[in-house]
Amino acid sequence: MAMKAGYKQTEVGVIPADWEVTPVGRYLRRAPSYGINAPAISFDSRFPTYLRITDITEDNRLSEITKASVEHPLAEAYLLEPGDIVFARTGATVGKSYLYNSRDENLVFAGFLIRLTPDPERLNPAFLSLYVQSQTYWNWIKVNSMRSGQPGINGREYASLPIPVPPLAEQTAIAEALGDADALINALSQLIAKKRLVKEGAMQALLRPKTGWTATRLGSLGVFSKGSGVRKDESLSGNLPCVRYGEIYTRHTDIIKVFYSWISPDVAATARRLKTGDLLFAGSGETKEEIGKCVAFVDDIEAYAGGDVVILRPENADSIFLGYYLNTPTVNRQKASKGQGDAVVHISSAALADIELMLPPLAEQIAIAAVLSDMDGEIAALEEKLVKARQVKEGMMQELLTGRIRLV
Repeated sequence: MAMKAGYKQTEVGVIPADWEVTPVGRYLRRAPSYGINAPAISFDSRFPTYLRITDITEDNRLSEITKASVEHPLAEAYLLEPGDIVFARTGATVGKSYLYNSRDENLVFAGFLIRLTPDPERLNPAFLSLYVQSQTYWNWIKVNSMRSGQPGINGREYASLPIPVPPLAEQTAIAEALGDADALINALSQLIAKKRLVKEGAMQALLRPKTGWTATRLGSLGVFSKGSGVRKDESLSGNLPCVRYGEIYTRHTDIIKVFYSWISPDVAATARRLKTGDLLFAGSGETKEEIGKCVAFVDDIEAYAGGDVVILRPENADSIFLGYYLNTPTVNRQKASKGQGDAVVHISSAALADIELMLPPLAEQIAIAAVLSDMDGEIAALEEKLVKARQVKEGMMQELLTGRIRLV
């Protein structure tokens, strides 16, 4: 296939003829540098915030979850400056990056990070930050991080990274266009986080026992049974939906909304068929704190449960309400106290049956379930928008960072 006029083939792919491909080290104001090796302390506003690999999210932003500080006499020498980009240099996260700007708090970067400082008069830091999110970059990381032990990239190797370099004005235009896409993604991410906090508060208020709620035991609500069969190598053997116990921990929350295992009729014959309204508990796990996680099956379809799933078929109770209620801290503490074993923890149907509950009347259960389901639906709709926004950004990156679409 003939190459389009005005383009050329390079080691980073086909790019416009007026773009250069050069090692990023030629566009830096200083040599790549390693961060400080110092212990983290609990977050303290008197000291700089400590930026570690674990503080960078998958979408190249700062995480608030593990925020910490650093107290060290040389800490100020490792303060990031606007336009600095730090890269993870070792381990499973090698290649992950973060662009620091003036709106962020004072950050000191840790020893497992490498700092690159682009010369803004020749290389727009935001453009470079976007390029190191591209698939071409990650392909380079995969090849160059190979080690006999764990993966790694050192400062010299990062400086050798080949990058396509448009004229500075076009770099800026590309960065601004993709920055708008990032702004939408960040806004949606923050809104989802806020909605989750609102839902968490609503659950605490709605599921707290009140006047008129009655004491009962889980076993009095219905009959228990157990799932069976379905090995890992059978989990994608057909087109019948199935729930495996490990998926209850890792994939499902409160209500089963999608399926991740699909089995053949032959495998289904060895499994337990589910009925609309069944409650599924993880019967085995790694810790007592997680044992017995519950999800409600509310679809009216043919579906099955694999081994190590404990099933409760409730009567005169709302399964959606119970899907939320049976994962509250009060119930989880009881499940943890009844878990048996150390390396592998188990919980039996008899132990689950003995769990004490405080339940509202059925009409109130249904009303509470409707409120929480609506909140879940709103969050799911926002998550779908976020997925689409990320797909749009990815498509824009493929077009703009290769010059297939020119912003000149």
